[in-house]
Amino acid sequence: MIQSARSAINSLETEVSDEEAFQLIEELVLGCEEAVLLDHRQKEALVRTVFHVTRRSLDILQPLAEDEAVNEIMVNGTDTVFIERDGRILRTDLRFDSREDLEEVIRRLAARVHREINDLNPIVDARLEDGSRLSAVYANVAVNGPILNIRRFPRTRINMEDLLEWETITPEAAAFLKMLVQARYNIFISGGTSSGKTTFLNVLSNYIPKEERLIVIEESAELQIASVENIVRLETRSGNAQGKGAVTLRQLIRASLRMRPDRIIVGEVRGAEVMDMVQAMSTGHDGSLSTGHGNSPEGMLSRLEAMYLTAADFPIEAVRGQIASAIDVIVHLGRLPDRSRKVLEIAEIQGLSEGKFLINTIFKYQQNNGLVFTGNELRNRDKLVMQGVDYDSKTCFCWG
Repeated sequence: MIQSARSAINSLETEVSDEEAFQLIEELVLGCEEAVLLDHRQKEALVRTVFHVTRRSLDILQPLAEDEAVNEIMVNGTDTVFIERDGRILRTDLRFDSREDLEEVIRRLAARVHREINDLNPIVDARLEDGSRLSAVYANVAVNGPILNIRRFPRTRINMEDLLEWETITPEAAAFLKMLVQARYNIFISGGTSSGKTTFLNVLSNYIPKEERLIVIEESAELQIASVENIVRLETRSGNAQGKGAVTLRQLIRASLRMRPDRIIVGEVRGAEVMDMVQAMSTGHDGSLSTGHGNSPEGMLSRLEAMYLTAADFPIEAVRGQIASAIDVIVHLGRLPDRSRKVLEIAEIQGLSEGKFLINTIFKYQQNNGLVFTGNELRNRDKLVMQGVDYDSKTCFCWG
């Protein structure tokens, strides 16, 4: 039936609109012998399925893409399609007819953003036109067939009031972080996959004074920063089939230093670019922000060390010293068993003692009490003094 619909549409001499194509498909489906035994709702669903397969780049996934409650679409081969809705992962009854159909969907999506995926280049990671993140892997490196993942981001900007309403963070901790951003502390956001790092970075960026110049660097542009007018957005680029023309995060970070930034935001660090980010934070670009994958502030610091060492063969003490002098505060996020996203810890990096990081935990999540103030004061207040802020741990801040 799908092939018949494609043939009928392609046989027309002129380009047809979606409305005309839908009408033609409806006539074909209703005139089909197999449709006689279907009820009204089943016929309607079949018409829409054939329409999506023949006219939409997402094929059978199109209804999921149009459902605003779906945050993520996960296709594990031809027979298994999962979605994330309201923080819960659910299996759908959708399946692709063949591996070729799924690969065609992946190729079309990649082509829309000028990326190429094939047996020689079997991995693609890109941003779609609507801001969604596309990740796909071809069958020659995926055991259970072609893999497609589409992560969607909220159409409306999430602000701190939303996070407070969802109890992701407490008012005291939110006020504390607002003070740190405005006082130009370097903040690193850590957490696991889908813990809300990008969303939280977006929220913190709302506190950056609008008169500052901001350089935003990402692998795939996802951040939605609207509070700053003087903003430059840079995005990495993959190489062609010969491996030429690639533009890396390291290159973009280095280039940004010649663009007179007040602050630099690196969407996520995963490798050797940590070295350039740390050096940027340490050389006059206070107030910079970044994110990374880690299971705790301590674990994140260990990962940063390891990534730094991939860029330079420095003594570990020197690497730790660079990181400790660059990052002032780590905000750690996580997902609880009920699927909610929470700020689990806010910790100050005081420096080093006997070659180990000194971590001053200021807010800590407790199972029955939520995110609570530990009683530990912020030790490094030089930047607060420079910005004229009189720190008070009870009220978190007041402007002097």
